[in-house]
Amino acid sequence: MPTEAVAGATLQFSADPRLAAAAGGVARYFADAAGMESDAVAKLQAATLAACELAYAHDPHTETLVSVEVTRFTDRIEVTVAHPGNAPDHLPALSGVDRIDNVTRGGNAVTRLTKFIPQS
Repeated sequence: MPTEAVAGATLQFSADPRLAAAAGGVARYFADAAGMESDAVAKLQAATLAACELAYAHDPHTETLVSVEVTRFTDRIEVTVAHPGNAPDHLPALSGVDRIDNVTRGGNAVTRLTKFIPQS
């Protein structure tokens, strides 16, 4: 897979669903800019919000920082959500993404959503 990013954004915010909307908005912007169909754009946005909500459910303390990195590559968009703690053993399926990776790295639970961009 190509590793050179075309564009990206990193957000850090407290465990507040209103702030997670910003992460969903960034994912939506990158998907739209990549020329994805509107249904796929909306599903990626919803999956991003759901991944943030899962981070909150894992540790609902508002002082906990959640980090969200949205990166657009030439062939895909990756959304990485990280927060302190261990990754859960099982994540629910999230429609709108092609792959979900969930690991514990450096004391943080890290969930990466990957959506491949259809090539014309």
